[in-house]
Amino acid sequence: MDRPTFLRLADDVIRRVEDWLEDFDPDEVDFSTADGVLKIQFEGGPTYVLNRQTATNEMWYAAGVRAWHYVLDPESQTWRCDKDGHELFERIAGTVAETLGRAIPHPI
Repeated sequence: MDRPTFLRLADDVIRRVEDWLEDFDPDEVDFSTADGVLKIQFEGGPTYVLNRQTATNEMWYAAGVRAWHYVLDPESQTWRCDKDGHELFERIAGTVAETLGRAIPHPI
């Protein structure tokens, strides 16, 4: 994949997560973005990081001490973990729900 295509797709991922996070109470979950990095911050808790890795055409997501690398699956056009194949947006929603200690909508 060429660099401009990757940057467009990676920025789309970040925008989708931003749009999803807008529905949360900012006192519970807040976020900030800068130059391909999105930080998800929890009140009195951890910060999770989603960022693009341009050199490898990957999206990286870190939640606490856990981290995953995602590559775009050309068939499904979804971002999949390079180790076990789980989907990026499902992992983000799952880790946010786990941190909040409750079920949350997953419209990412």
